[in-house]
Amino acid sequence: MTAPVLVTGAPGNVGTPLVHELLRLGAAVRVAAWDVAVARTAFGDEVEIVPFDFTDPATFGAFDGVERMFLLRPPAIADVDGVIVPALRAAATRRVRHVVFQSIQGAERNRIVPHRKIEDRLRVSGMAWTFVRAAYFMQNLSTTHAPEIRELDEIWVPAGRGSRTAHVDARDVAAVAARALVEPGHEGCAYTPTGPTALTYDEIAAILSAELGRPIRYADPGFLAFWRRLRRRGTPRAMVGVMLGIYTAARMGLAAGITDDVARVTGRPPTAFAAFAHEARAAWLREGAGAPEARPQPGSSPGPS
Repeated sequence: MTAPVLVTGAPGNVGTPLVHELLRLGAAVRVAAWDVAVARTAFGDEVEIVPFDFTDPATFGAFDGVERMFLLRPPAIADVDGVIVPALRAAATRRVRHVVFQSIQGAERNRIVPHRKIEDRLRVSGMAWTFVRAAYFMQNLSTTHAPEIRELDEIWVPAGRGSRTAHVDARDVAAVAARALVEPGHEGCAYTPTGPTALTYDEIAAILSAELGRPIRYADPGFLAFWRRLRRRGTPRAMVGVMLGIYTAARMGLAAGITDDVARVTGRPPTAFAAFAHEARAAWLREGAGAPEARPQPGSSPGPS
């Protein structure tokens, strides 16, 4: 019997398409879910679903019989050594041999974000690793940052005017991760899935304006204003802190690099932002225009998480 691939962070921006891509590639899948009922609603009986919580060692039996796993750091968890590392030790003890970790673009040069520490710990874990250093998700604009676009006609992220970001469709990240999980030869590799172009937020606002038929502007808030607004909205401190780290990287020019990793690993080109905006436009339509409320999915992250 083929050992299942363990997926953490599903359902979610990457976890959901990853599960479907793994199934398409013929892999058996085990979803390690914080909420089993939510996962069952998302995936039905297509996959094995087991309870899992990084903070609860009693759930680490999810690793039993697994050789390959996809690791997503929960956005609210910033304590890498206290929470993530014990789970990785349990995985290694149970003979997980290969971890594909969803990291972020520029993690190797950004000591602020917890992803860098997880990468460092995986390198000495005794397990093979693959880092998928995803660029900033296009989906964050249709979930986390959708309210400002929908209600205020503004993009509210402190990336800085003039900085460029090579936004990537989370489904392209999932496709890269799936290949790394099912194909040989990806151990010890670090991929950086990006979109085909690096855009400023003013350029993104122009694309959204054309798509929605109303003017959208880039507000360019400062870090303090960003912190206050998201905290008033109820976003956890740890999550806002990671977001600020990601936007600091964008201000430093660490989010502008473009790679051909999506095409090289999957054999198909990455999604362009204009194509994504057309598909996701309902998230930014005003109330009464037939748009559903946009909410982050369970397991979704602020930027790649």
